[in-house]
Amino acid sequence: MSTAWTSRYAQRTKNVRSSAIRELLKITQNPAIISFAGGLPAPDVFPVERFRHACTKVLEKDARIALQYGATEGYEPLREMIARHTSRYGIKAQPENVLITSGSQQALDLIGKLLINSGDRVLVEAPTYLGALQAFNVYGAEYVCVPSDNDGLRTDLLEEPLRSGPKFMYVLPNFQNPGGTTLAEGRRHQLVLLAERYGIPIIEDDPYGQLRYEGEHLPPLVVLDRENLRRDRGYSIGNVIYLSTFSKTLAPGLRLGWMVAPPDVITKLVQLKQGADLHTSTFGQMVAYEVARDGFLDEHIKLIRRVYGERRDVMLQALEENFPHEVTWTHPFGGLFLWVTLPAGMDSHRLFDAALKENVAFVPGDQFYSGNGFAEEGLRHLRLNFSNAQPDQIREGIRRLSIAIKSQLASLHPEPAAR
Repeated sequence: MSTAWTSRYAQRTKNVRSSAIRELLKITQNPAIISFAGGLPAPDVFPVERFRHACTKVLEKDARIALQYGATEGYEPLREMIARHTSRYGIKAQPENVLITSGSQQALDLIGKLLINSGDRVLVEAPTYLGALQAFNVYGAEYVCVPSDNDGLRTDLLEEPLRSGPKFMYVLPNFQNPGGTTLAEGRRHQLVLLAERYGIPIIEDDPYGQLRYEGEHLPPLVVLDRENLRRDRGYSIGNVIYLSTFSKTLAPGLRLGWMVAPPDVITKLVQLKQGADLHTSTFGQMVAYEVARDGFLDEHIKLIRRVYGERRDVMLQALEENFPHEVTWTHPFGGLFLWVTLPAGMDSHRLFDAALKENVAFVPGDQFYSGNGFAEEGLRHLRLNFSNAQPDQIREGIRRLSIAIKSQLASLHPEPAAR
């Protein structure tokens, strides 16, 4: 490595590490490996023909606009569509509350730029989304971690961490990545009230909220913030910034996400985004609008729910049939992931090496912890994705993984030598 460059890197780059998941994807390019590692949507549900027609229409009718620079805030018809769509879930947003971003990952980066000074504490779930940790680490964030269980973030453990004065809370209430868990409705109310009491804003990240396979829709935190606290001016004020994306409902290659926030926050975020990329691809936004319009997105999401719901069920059944009783896992009501807990003494990194020999891959759980005493706990966990593999691959992949698990488990409890 050339020291001519490394000696000139900014101090903040010391906190930057490669995503373990992105690195794992290189390994899993081998077609012999069944991968449960990446959070990849299924290519077979991409609406390819709809995209083809949309691209043609945009270029035939609006090429001068689509191929030109655009407004930093985003393509106005797309922002209007997002405001209408989110209103179904009680989010009273106008287009001026919506900022289009280059994927929700850029939204997380902009949040870091806007809110985090080096050394600021951010309250996160343990475990939490690896991409958020990567985004916030660049700005020198430190973390206050609160455990989760099958009902999501342990709000009964929140008060003491909130007294320490974190800059904001980062929460994934629906089908959390990596745990697959959903924040229970009672805890949502409690979280919003505690945030108000201690003056701590909430970043609500909701990439999977529309991908529910069982149970009833639960109100977003941003809605409860308005209702519980009697904020009656729509989204002109509020304690919650809401993030979502088209990556899980249309296609991740679009790199299209959005933020919903009070107008003064949007104004500042726009200024920060101008310095990053001027604006998100105009062409991509216009194509996404043409694809999603006229009710297509609603119908397409129904297809995704059917496909992913079946794959979730196949994985849950395969786990039940193949895994030893000492191993447990979450039962996600939606999303793309479930979370496996190994018996004490097992190590998900050692298990990963053994699993690769069986041609199956996953993500070791410690990648989803910020540290602060939870890293060792993470070694007992692993994340499995069920959206990308076909049902037959899921069954075979879980069978292979069970072989690696049973082998490591046997090494913890060897049979006594025969006399």
